[in-house]
Amino acid sequence: MSDIDLLVKNTAEWLRAEGPDHDIVISSRIRIARNLQGFSYTPRLETREQDEIIKRVQDILTKTPSMKSAYFFLYADLTELERQFLVERHLVSLEHAVEKGHKAVSMTPNQEISVMILEEDHLRMQAFQSGFNLKKAWHIIDQLDTEIERGGLDYAFDSRLGYLTACPTNAGTGLRASCMVHIPGLVLTKQINKILQALTKLNLATRGLYGEGTQAIGDYFQFSNQMTLGQNEEEIIDNLVSVIRQITDHEREARQHLLDKKKQKFEDPAWRALGILKSARVISSTEATQYLSLVQLGINMGIMTSALSREELHSLFLYIQPAHLQKMSGSVLNAQERDILRAQVIREKLGKVSLS
Repeated sequence: MSDIDLLVKNTAEWLRAEGPDHDIVISSRIRIARNLQGFSYTPRLETREQDEIIKRVQDILTKTPSMKSAYFFLYADLTELERQFLVERHLVSLEHAVEKGHKAVSMTPNQEISVMILEEDHLRMQAFQSGFNLKKAWHIIDQLDTEIERGGLDYAFDSRLGYLTACPTNAGTGLRASCMVHIPGLVLTKQINKILQALTKLNLATRGLYGEGTQAIGDYFQFSNQMTLGQNEEEIIDNLVSVIRQITDHEREARQHLLDKKKQKFEDPAWRALGILKSARVISSTEATQYLSLVQLGINMGIMTSALSREELHSLFLYIQPAHLQKMSGSVLNAQERDILRAQVIREKLGKVSLS
């Protein structure tokens, strides 16, 4: 069994459905960008320099305590399907996965940490936690960063500007903090546009399930800081913590309003969604995600009961994505075959969901 196949079977840390406010905040992530001293930024590197950076980083990671037993993949050795699988697991970015090239990625078996090599910056290191756990994610990635520096990698750093990055918006700390949230209550009560406008004024970015350039599906959003220069790491994280806490409060109020004032209006689409998912023979990933969002809200609000654990429910959103379906089935499938298999998987799982 290959290391990729082992990853398929392992549950990702951020899918455990544990931690504070995990019914709204699906996951917390801290990502830091670093570049090696003495090299051009990634787009301007020659092939021999790319290979040298990959080798240097791999040598350091094998000696780094935080990356003990970590998997290491050269992109040249991965199929397109395997790279898409890593995107769906949030272990690599869409941009990193587009072409094989001279790139690599390493991650711990529990997928708590991933290190992208030769993305926009030489290193993009990420730590994930389930629920609203930004500070714990920061502790994990800060420790890894320290271990790598102690191991002998010299970062490009300026005493005035901080860590130097390919994009000026990442300079300074190089830190991007983000939370993936499920906020259907704010969508159903038509408050979401007001929330998104307020976040823009606070210089926070709003993205979809797979980060930059993707749209929100199924009422899942990613919120993160946009600027890293002029603030230290704790300030960036504290600012986002404060905002996410307000969003979770507003979402809980919206859900309670739906129960108290508009229960029937909410119950109907939720039960219709469950009915479709339990009977559909063909369904796309976008449609399935939207309906599953309503079912998850119904379970969280107590109008439905489920023998599925929260972890199983969270994982279902992931396992119905195109690359996961194909890796789980052990075969390459065309779009129609995926839509048929997706409907079958959902029917089998949601047989455990019933009227409360």
